Amino acid sequence: MAKLTVRDINVKDKKVLIRVDFNVPIHGGVITDDNRIQAALPTIKYVIENGGKAILFSHLGRIKEESDKKKNSLDIVAKRLEELLGKEVTFVPETRGTLLENAINNLKSGEVLMFENTRFEDLDGKKESKNDPELGKYWASLGDVFVNDAFGTAHRAHASNVGISDNIDVAVAGFLLEKEIKFIGGTLENPERPFVAILGGAKVSDKIEVINNLLKVADTVLIGGGMAFTFYKAMGYEIGKSLLEEDKVELAKELLEKANGKIVLGSDVTTGKAFSNDTEVNVREVDSILKDEMGLDIGPKSIKEFSEIIKNAKTVVWNGPMGVFEMSNFAKGTIGVAKAIADNKDHLTSIVGGGDSAAAVIEFGLEDGFSHISTGGGASLEYLEGKELPGIVAVKDK
Repeated sequence: MAKLTVRDINVKDKKVLIRVDFNVPIHGGVITDDNRIQAALPTIKYVIENGGKAILFSHLGRIKEESDKKKNSLDIVAKRLEELLGKEVTFVPETRGTLLENAINNLKSGEVLMFENTRFEDLDGKKESKNDPELGKYWASLGDVFVNDAFGTAHRAHASNVGISDNIDVAVAGFLLEKEIKFIGGTLENPERPFVAILGGAKVSDKIEVINNLLKVADTVLIGGGMAFTFYKAMGYEIGKSLLEEDKVELAKELLEKANGKIVLGSDVTTGKAFSNDTEVNVREVDSILKDEMGLDIGPKSIKEFSEIIKNAKTVVWNGPMGVFEMSNFAKGTIGVAKAIADNKDHLTSIVGGGDSAAAVIEFGLEDGFSHISTGGGASLEYLEGKELPGIVAVKDK
């Protein structure tokens, strides 16, 4: 899917609207992870270094009532961006109006402006998230060209992505969005084989369409995490107090039959008596889980089995942890899979989907061992499902 990118257009002296994804975690007035800000820097720098006027906007958190505004202002993000760019960022605490328009019209080439959280508009009838036509048209009127670099919202048709694209002549992808299209979209269209997909996380229901789509294109689908126990139940095993979606057991049976051997589950699990890092820890074969135990991670044999399959792969896509990696006693499976991928980076194209698995890779300091760490949670999942994402469709084709 070849899309026009920011390098295909002339940005000199143009007002360049850039939809970024600065939906970063903030606790106690401090940004605890600025990875999404860092990921947008190449596009921002390209625009200002080539004489464009960069006008940035993003959502942050959810705005349900007036009191949500204070804790979800982008002011703190603008300050962090200023530090990372080493350049002044003008922050306008408005989403529309004369103050914003005047600030944009006074921008000089090479300067950066950020305006307020796009979801502030949701207080008035969800205008941003329901793609209000008038709002998209208004935001489009503020610039000459539009660069969408927010993969994290690409699976949603909002006023700040699709609404602007529909009302402006030039709508292109930024470098981050281009990278997501290349790695995830390109891999699903034409993977180098063997292609191994690794799925984890809590629920089968969250990944049904992903499994269905990956069974069509992957050579092997490794399944760990809480979702594995619904499959073990479908195979007739005792799973004790492990996480179970009772209403998905029949579906798990159908998927196992349909997979015809492509789905691989580990042969052992690490269990605990309670959902706690201080619980008694045991390793059990999958046919020997006790009734008063719950599976909280894949076991050492499973780590070896999965690692061997990864070692022989040419392409790996991973979405979802193998266990409760936030607890050190049940993080070994997630660490083991991450290390197996990183150890084979020389011959492996590896993509880790957004959310918990991406957070784990970064937490373990293994990000340099991956070809691509996606910045989108829901967007990554829907892309892996094979869906067309509105934010990508809205960007002009080459």
